[in-house]
Amino acid sequence: MKRGRPVQSEIRQNMIEILFFVHEAYGYQIYKIYKNIFPAVTLRSMYYHLKKGVETGEFKKVGIRKDEGEYSWGPSTERIVYGLGDQAKPTGDARVEEYVRENNI
Repeated sequence: MKRGRPVQSEIRQNMIEILFFVHEAYGYQIYKIYKNIFPAVTLRSMYYHLKKGVETGEFKKVGIRKDEGEYSWGPSTERIVYGLGDQAKPTGDARVEEYVRENNI
């Protein structure tokens, strides 16, 4: 029997389902969709799973998007955009497909 945390995660699989339908998104976009479809999860946990998913090849960093605006920390922000990696195995969850279609995401 192996020790430690299991490699697979229900949260990460749900994130894969979201990225399967939206193709590319940054962390907070994934979080906003996730919390409307699946049980509650913390934003910190989402970013942990994004980092872990990049390590396991389930996600890949597509690029960095710079947005200008009036933020509390300054005039701009950088957002890491994620897509599906080679190891992702989406199943095509109908709940995610319906949510994306209804909200024109």
